[in-house]
Formats: sequence, structure tokens, C-alpha cells
Amino acid sequence: MEAFQSGGDVLFVLLGAIMVLAMHAGFAFLEVGTVREKNQVNALVKIICDFAISTIAYFFIGYSIAYGVDFFSGAQVLSEKNGYELVKFFFLLTFAAAIPAIVSGGIAERAKFNPQLIATFLLVGFLYPFFEGIVWNGNFGIQGWLEASFGAGFHDFAGSVVVHAVGGWVALAAVLLLGARHGRYSKSGAMTAHPPSSIPFLSLGAWILTVGWFGFNVMSAQSVEGISGLVAVNSLMAMVGGILSALVAGRYDPGFVHNGPLAGLVAVCAGSDVMHPMGALVTGLIAGALFVWTFTLTQNRWKIDDVLGVWPLHGLCGVWGGVAAGIFGMEALGGMGGVSFVSQVIGTVLGVAVAFGGGFIVYFILKKLVGLRLSQEEEYNGADLSIHRIASTTKN
Repeated sequence: MEAFQSGGDVLFVLLGAIMVLAMHAGFAFLEVGTVREKNQVNALVKIICDFAISTIAYFFIGYSIAYGVDFFSGAQVLSEKNGYELVKFFFLLTFAAAIPAIVSGGIAERAKFNPQLIATFLLVGFLYPFFEGIVWNGNFGIQGWLEASFGAGFHDFAGSVVVHAVGGWVALAAVLLLGARHGRYSKSGAMTAHPPSSIPFLSLGAWILTVGWFGFNVMSAQSVEGISGLVAVNSLMAMVGGILSALVAGRYDPGFVHNGPLAGLVAVCAGSDVMHPMGALVTGLIAGALFVWTFTLTQNRWKIDDVLGVWPLHGLCGVWGGVAAGIFGMEALGGMGGVSFVSQVIGTVLGVAVAFGGGFIVYFILKKLVGLRLSQEEEYNGADLSIHRIASTTKN
């Protein structure tokens, strides 16, 4: 029975890893549909190469920083318990690789290719696992201190803050250092529209991400015994809430509508195992509206050229998710309890500080040493021709 259980856990986590791996196709096509046609190839190549670099960085460095486990033993040792530690690494790698995939959408259309690969290695190898280990492995005693001081540690079941807020705030640092695309804003402050190149590709990316998210959230239990239908239904309700509020707040704009479910799912990750479905619905409703409002504010008022709106979507909705777990996870609001609002706020603020501060340092150093931007001519020609020497479509 023990061998059967360990084999079941391995299969469970492996299926989760495959579902989240598929989400990276969603990241790719969401970016392909949003950027202009001359940058579509670059979006596809970036996401798959970022995943490869992430695997190397997390395998040799990051996983050990977060969990104190390395893979330098013989294959016989690694295959113990049906290789559970290996598939757990695979599963958590897909989370780690989401960080550069998120950043990619913010810096699209004007970033150099090789400096971003270097940034990916540093982010996944060092910065992300530093915070991941604090939250999910109790490193440095911070979780213990929160529990002793406020009755519960920082609760982030599936990564509203650990993954999404961290990725979004790293992206904000990169976007600010990179600057806006040429021609996006005039000296008078007027904005030039850069409409999405393909709504069908954008919606395909959103659908892939939405479906994969149920592996992202439900499989975060990391064992068959821990699986919960509550997580699945809470994810569903938050997704629906995000769609409906983005539909209304975004006035039927298809870009907002298809990002709405993602906003809801980002926000529900942290508390998906402790909220009541009604609380998850409210969390999603607020997240969808928050994304529309802050995306419009950052693009139009603050002139922050975050191409896919990854800071509003992942950074701010992730922050809301961290706080929402401390609200709707309370027994008084139908939740499971075992959460502390104060701990949720402290843990969320810590995640923002680590992500924005660390991301700023990484991209600032790269900017000074090798530069981050394509030249104005390369940007005008598009990253596809300037970097990859081929367009997304060819005419015979």
C-alpha cells in the first residue's frame, strides 16, 4: 500500500507539472496576440528559451536554495519513493519559470534577447527561490515568527504572492528601467495606440492559461491525500467573477474580457484552500475590476508602457490575493480559518519588497553592463527580423 500511495502521489504531481507546463504555451500565445505582428516570433522564442534557462538555474541552484535539496546523488537514490522528489522539482520548476514568462509580457517589443536570458537565470536561480523558501519551507524563521506573533503564518497555498506578485513586481522594475516603446508617448503626453495583433491568439493564450490553472491550484496539494474539491470550485468561482467584472468594467473590450479570468485566478491562488466559494467569487469580481482600472491608469495616466499589463494583472491582483486570503479565509466569513490578516499583509509586503528591490538590482546591473534595449532602428523593424531574422508570416 505504501508503494501504491507513493506511486499515486508521483502521478498526481506529474500531471500537475504537465498542466502547468502547458500554461507556458498560454503565456506565449497571450503575448503573441497582444504584441504587434513584427514581434510575434520573438514572443514564442522568448518563452520557450526562458523555460530552458529556468530549468538549468532551478535544478542546479534555485531548488537547493528554497528547499535544501540537491540532485547530485546517484539515480538510485533519486528514484526513491518512485522519484517523488524529482516530480516535485518538476512541478515547482513550472511555477518558478512563470516569473520570466510574466516579465516577458511587460518588456515585449523593445528588449534585447540575451540580457533577458541572463536575467532569467538570476531571477529563477536566486531571487525567486529566496522568497519561495521563506514562505513554503519556513526558511529564516519568518513564518515561525508570524505564527508566534499573530496566531498564523503567511498563507499562500498556490502562489498569489510567491509566484504572481513576485513576477509582476519584478516586471515593473524591468519596465521602468527599460522605458516605453518608441512612439508610444509623445512629448505632449499623447498616447499612440498599439492594438493587439490577433484577438484569436490572445484568447487562445487566455484559455490555455485558464485550463492549466486548475493544475496550478488543485495540484498544489502535492499529494493525492491532500486533494480538495474546494480548491477546484473556488478557482472556478474566482475565474467567473474575474470574467464578469472585466466585461462590465472593460465595456466589452475582448482584451479585458480574456484577461479577466486570469485576474480572478491570480487572486484566488493564495486562499483557494481556505475560502468559501462565495468569498472566492467576490475575490474574483474585485480582481477583474482592479485589473481593468489599474491597466488603464498605468497606460494612460502614468505612462508606464507595460505591454501586457503584467504588473496590474500579476503584481496588483497577486497582492490583492494575498490580502484576500486573510479576509475570506476567516471563519466569520465562511472560511476554514487558520489565517491571520496581519500575517497576510506582512507576508505580501515582504514579497513586494523582495521582488521589486531584487528585480531592480538585476535589471539595473544588466542595463549598465550590457544594455537592455534594442536600438531604435531594430525596434522599428521589429524583434522578429532584428533578432531572429524571420517574420511570423511569409509571402510566397
